[in-house]
Amino acid sequence: MLVEYTEGFIRVLPMPNVLHQLIVKLLFRLMDDHVSAHSLGEVLIAPLPVQITPDKYREPDIVFMRPHRIPDVHGHPTGADLIIEVVSPGKDNRERDYIEKRSDYAMAGVAEYWIVDPLEQKITVLNLAGQEYREHGVFECGSTATSVLLAGFQVDTNEVFARQ
Repeated sequence: MLVEYTEGFIRVLPMPNVLHQLIVKLLFRLMDDHVSAHSLGEVLIAPLPVQITPDKYREPDIVFMRPHRIPDVHGHPTGADLIIEVVSPGKDNRERDYIEKRSDYAMAGVAEYWIVDPLEQKITVLNLAGQEYREHGVFECGSTATSVLLAGFQVDTNEVFARQ
């Protein structure tokens, strides 16, 4: 069950489909290999509640954290440095990933936010500039998505959307 924690309330969200999970698996593997090779921190996948505000948690599909964000491996991380969300089918999911989470993650100071959209076959990479995100790039099939935060980390969009 996928849940969202907000101000003491739990909201049950639609479950991801197989395509969603295959994309998460690929992106996790690529990012984890890069982060591990350079000893940058940890890359983890949902379900893992990440505290966004004192009373709000999100469960990102993939989260990169520098070591200081994990003060106790028996607890939950304090914020995140980079988050990847893969958009699940449906209008509510699109709105949540493109609008609600974008706002929440910016407010929480997440430096980089990737929105991976299987329907539109694009990856939007956002970087925090002050209190809001600016677009680093919108990467469609045939291009390579890159990270500002993780120098040298790149993703071939054709590989991400190959299973369509």
